[in-house]
Amino acid sequence: MELNTTIYRDGEGIPVVLVHAFPIDHHLWDDCAAELIVRANAADLPRFPIWAPDMPGAGEGPIPTAEQTGAIAQDGAYAEALDRMADAYVDLIRKAGFTKAIWVGLSMGGYLVLDIQRLHPEAVAGLALCDTKADTDSAASRANRLRIADICETEHTVDPVMHFAEPQPGDSTIKRAPRFIRQFTDWIQAQRPEGVAWRERMAAGRPDLNDQLPLITAPAAVICGENDPSSAPSVMRPIAEAMTGTNAVFTEIPDCGHFSAYEHPDQVAGALLDLIRRVQAEA
Repeated sequence: MELNTTIYRDGEGIPVVLVHAFPIDHHLWDDCAAELIVRANAADLPRFPIWAPDMPGAGEGPIPTAEQTGAIAQDGAYAEALDRMADAYVDLIRKAGFTKAIWVGLSMGGYLVLDIQRLHPEAVAGLALCDTKADTDSAASRANRLRIADICETEHTVDPVMHFAEPQPGDSTIKRAPRFIRQFTDWIQAQRPEGVAWRERMAAGRPDLNDQLPLITAPAAVICGENDPSSAPSVMRPIAEAMTGTNAVFTEIPDCGHFSAYEHPDQVAGALLDLIRRVQAEA
């Protein structure tokens, strides 16, 4: 698989790879990456690269071919796609001359980061899970993903995922603000329906990854918004507690929803800077 990668900063140290959420692309990380650079410079840390690849089919990322995607389940889910995407992300750092990275995944990005831990633990120098989960989809959630994928493909529309830009009861102050609504509407409308569908089918076919949590030995961070409707602190704190092989620092951000890196980039950058310090201390 080919990855379209944004380089926020180059450098010689262990790279930080930011993996975005669904249904948008790497732009989710723009403000957080900028804040992380400011904080790292102020702390006089050794210069390290910061990258944010677009998932296949997201932004300008090429949509994988059938051969690249791999096996398809009877219901249309992509049974091998997450693994192949994990391989592509690890190949990205290896081709650049690095053996390890600090992997940071938000929501769907967290699925990828945990799969990298499963397939390539030797490539994990540090790991951050933001507003995500380790469970596979329930039967109903899987069916809904595939329904959305079908609509996106047959009607050539992103309408089924526009609800991510719409305020819901209990949302954070920022998610209800006009700026958030405008920005996420623009980001989602810029996506290709076929790319949205590919990611939905990939996520529907992913395995349960809870068994990976106690196997993590690298420094770790778990970050979530207080008002996250799908990955609330009640979901994320047990993930941190299950990382019995490492010290997973848990950060709960008040008045924050699902897209923490956009809603509170300063607080997410602070938690990531702490993780980077711990990784560099071990190195």
